[in-house]
Amino acid sequence: MTKADLIDTVAGESEISKRQAGEIVDLILDEIKTALQKGDRVALTPFGSFVVRHRKAREGRNPKTGEKLKIAARKVPAFVAGKSLKEAVGGVKKPAAKKSTAKKGAKRR
Repeated sequence: MTKADLIDTVAGESEISKRQAGEIVDLILDEIKTALQKGDRVALTPFGSFVVRHRKAREGRNPKTGEKLKIAARKVPAFVAGKSLKEAVGGVKKPAAKKSTAKKGAKRR
């Protein structure tokens, strides 16, 4: 799905123009971006959360020359899927089988 597909769906479902739907989608995306720039977490329950993760500085290599170089620490955006999204995409997990409470070697009558 592309941004244009999302705008078409919002416009069709809410009976507003595509221009208005585009403005709404842009506003939502801008608010998410602004919150992440501040370092805030954006929770869209039960869909998921957008978070900022911190990457440590590390040493890398230039693949062409093999020369070592330093890669600076940085912040990267990440998305953590919520329970309902995980279930919708991956199916429902089966509950783990419960262990028997009967003692080993005990006879039943």
